[in-house]
Amino acid sequence: MRQPRRKPSAAARARLRRGGVGRNRSSPQGRMPGARGAAAGGPDGDAATSGSPRGSGPADGGQGGFEPDPGAPGSAPFSNRSHAVQPFPGAAPTASHPRAIGGGPGEGPDRSGGFAGPAGPAGGRLRPGPPAGGPADQPRSLLDVVRVAIAVLDASGRVVLWSPAAEELLGWPSELLIGRRIDSYLVPTYQGEPVPDLAGSIRQVLGHVLREGGWRGSVVVRDDHDRMVELDARLSRLVDGDGVTFLLVRLADATKLRAVEHDLALQDALFEQSPLGIAVFDRRLRYVSLNETLARMNGLPIEEHLGRTAGETLPEQAADEIAAIQRQVMATGEPVVDLTVAGPHSDRHGFRSVSYARLHDRAGKIIGITGMIMDVTDRYRAVAKVEQARRRLALLNELGTRIGDLLDAERIAQELADALVPTLADYAGVVLLPAVANGDDLPRHPHHQLMPMILMGMSGITDNPLAASVIHRGDSIPMPEGTVFARVLRTGVTELLDSLEAVGASTQPDDPRLRAAYELGLHSMLVVPLRARGIVLGFMLLCRAGRREAFDRDETAFADELADRAGASLDNARLYTRERAAALMLQRTLLPKTVPQPAGLEIGYRYIPGSSGTEVGGDWFDVIPLPDGRTALVVGDVMGHGLRAAATMGRLRTAVRTLAGLGLPPEVLLQHVHDLADDLAQGPDDALMATCIYAVYDPPTRRLTLVKAGHLPPVLAVPGKGAVLLDLPSGTPLGVGGVPFESVELTVPEGTLLLLYTDGLVESRTEDIDVGTKRLCDVLDQPLGSVEEACERIVDTLERGQEPDDVALLLARLGTAAPVSEQPGAARQVGWTLAADPAAPGRARRLVRSTLADWGLNVLADTAELLVSELVTNAVRYADAPIGLRLMLDEVLRVEVADPLPDPPRQRRAARTDEGGRGLELVHSLADNWGTRVEGEGKVVWFEQSLPMSPPVSPG
Repeated sequence: MRQPRRKPSAAARARLRRGGVGRNRSSPQGRMPGARGAAAGGPDGDAATSGSPRGSGPADGGQGGFEPDPGAPGSAPFSNRSHAVQPFPGAAPTASHPRAIGGGPGEGPDRSGGFAGPAGPAGGRLRPGPPAGGPADQPRSLLDVVRVAIAVLDASGRVVLWSPAAEELLGWPSELLIGRRIDSYLVPTYQGEPVPDLAGSIRQVLGHVLREGGWRGSVVVRDDHDRMVELDARLSRLVDGDGVTFLLVRLADATKLRAVEHDLALQDALFEQSPLGIAVFDRRLRYVSLNETLARMNGLPIEEHLGRTAGETLPEQAADEIAAIQRQVMATGEPVVDLTVAGPHSDRHGFRSVSYARLHDRAGKIIGITGMIMDVTDRYRAVAKVEQARRRLALLNELGTRIGDLLDAERIAQELADALVPTLADYAGVVLLPAVANGDDLPRHPHHQLMPMILMGMSGITDNPLAASVIHRGDSIPMPEGTVFARVLRTGVTELLDSLEAVGASTQPDDPRLRAAYELGLHSMLVVPLRARGIVLGFMLLCRAGRREAFDRDETAFADELADRAGASLDNARLYTRERAAALMLQRTLLPKTVPQPAGLEIGYRYIPGSSGTEVGGDWFDVIPLPDGRTALVVGDVMGHGLRAAATMGRLRTAVRTLAGLGLPPEVLLQHVHDLADDLAQGPDDALMATCIYAVYDPPTRRLTLVKAGHLPPVLAVPGKGAVLLDLPSGTPLGVGGVPFESVELTVPEGTLLLLYTDGLVESRTEDIDVGTKRLCDVLDQPLGSVEEACERIVDTLERGQEPDDVALLLARLGTAAPVSEQPGAARQVGWTLAADPAAPGRARRLVRSTLADWGLNVLADTAELLVSELVTNAVRYADAPIGLRLMLDEVLRVEVADPLPDPPRQRRAARTDEGGRGLELVHSLADNWGTRVEGEGKVVWFEQSLPMSPPVSPG
């Protein structure tokens, strides 16, 4: 912007007068021909001047002073012939004066000393540039920041032209300087040093310019307000068409020029020396400029970039991505900062960070975009390594979570394969020794080809029909000698195969799995041994396919770490399986091998081991046929789990079974078992604690006697009525004591269902135990075809996933069997009450004989008559109360004699001289089976006789 013309200060004017500056503005020495744009002349602006530039110089006497006042007499006007210089500024030089301003034809300086463009059509004037003070009055070019002032001197140093830009820079108007010597407004310093002989120095400079053609330096000039202004001065020699020499002086503010030069130097250094690739693109996204760094990154010289787009200089796969980013930035104006993309060259794996922003000029017009590209391969790989380490740690944590609490080798193998895909591999398989899954002992010798291997886990990122047809879980995989797999199993060292050819070279050529590997495109394979305690359990097979990078050394070491952890889990599962198998074997050995089906009952049972491996419990059940035709039903549960609980259960079952054979009442039996608790325990520090329920059913009388020791109540389902829980005296668990056991006796209808069970059937973490017992009652309330069907329905009520525990249940339908010797019209059971007098034995003999005759068993009558006579005689001898006699016919003939005395009879060997004492010896010798039991306040002595082989024939 051109500043208003300032008036020089009074001191400046006085100094000029002392230098001899005349008052007449039309002085011929102060004008160039036609210099209207520089000084005001006559009315037409073409004031004449005296003297010519050619005549100045030596005529001045070499003093460098100014000529006399132009208005003095004798002064001649300055000639306006062909040697005159064209007016400045505004007038374009003619074709005969192309060197007058140092520019080419048709160009001339603007008001700032620069060039505004081609000359105008009329009068040789230049086309005017945009007016100063445009929108926001912002600089629009470098010349607006650093204004260049133009002055023209003749050969002697007189000012013949003083441009408006010079007026704005120093404040001196052209009318005060035209025709005067230039040393009149210089200060006595030059380039910061005092100059004693200013005129002599100026003559030296002018002489240097005339000889050499140019000069540059720094000068200090006083402006119109006597302020020192440091300027950068450049002088060059000009010759017009007539051979007249002039000096062109270009002045610029040195401070601003140094700032601009510093900025430009800084920009050049940043652009050329930057380790980052820098580029500028025009609006059509063509390279305008770029530095050498970017050219090297792209692999092309700078010349082959200029004028071309990024898409034309980059490979196709990278060009599309970069071009799309640039178009987006150009269209939206939103910058893209530090976007990581793959390197453009496929032969050099690398990554770049690209940043693009839209460029605007000072007026806000879009002129293109700028780009900054940085090679971040090292950073990306460092970040990738950190991310890879994080993923590996996450995989280790995930693997620990997935297999840490598993105790099944097959599940561990599959979870391991699933965890490795796709984080570490595209396809994974886990191959193990059968001993790992079966819980057997591991081999102590190196692997050989006769040892089979089983594929227990497999996973992949895709499903392939060919691979699915030849590779299945559970397949037995041969490991012939010489293959990489056999080598890994023998040495226990991981091997890396970096190509399918290496895989093919280490396997059988006709192996169908090799063809599947080719179809999947596998190119990198890791065979990693699974070890535990120095023994190889199997191996992991990790494969990568497609464009995924091959396994490296770090990943091989990581796979070894994974394999070691997995191997420990697999060995734990093997040991757990072996322990579980041993515990189950012991428990099943201690449980009944066969369950009898006594007369008068239909028995069903189920035993389900705990679902937590070795956590087998001490649950047991038993069906004990008693010698007197009754049946004992027992269900118990030893507290705890494992081998000790199973062993204790076996002791308890044996004790109960032994005591049951003595015919003891149920409450007495449990008391005896409780008294044996210390002897049945594992040791002095392991107290025995067990719950038990004991029931005795007598089919002929349909009497059911029950007693329990801290056990769950049984369920009784009477036909036509709902199933209920029997309210029995709870008692205390065996081994605890303190509460006497009490029995309850019931008479139940025929077809009644009795269910005895352990807590594993009804307990759950999520439900109250009452919910489980109600489910059992609901099952028994439904119509049931058989006891087996009822057992299946009861087992179906188990809640899946509940707390693992043993389950034992015993279900009996009471009073359903008929005697095998039953005949039409024959009685199955008869009984009498006899008075305790000497006639009782005779009556008993008659009743037995007549009854057996009615049943067609005369063949048994003599023996039965003799034996019953002995038993009744003993009862009459020691008892005063009535005596009971009962005959029962089923699979055997059973005869019972009851008396009120609680003490059982004792068999003794009678001497030859003894008259008595041989009754029990006869019973023992002649009966097939005999015994005694406590019943109520007294006892029952009974004997059994086997039925004849041929069916009995009715008399008559």
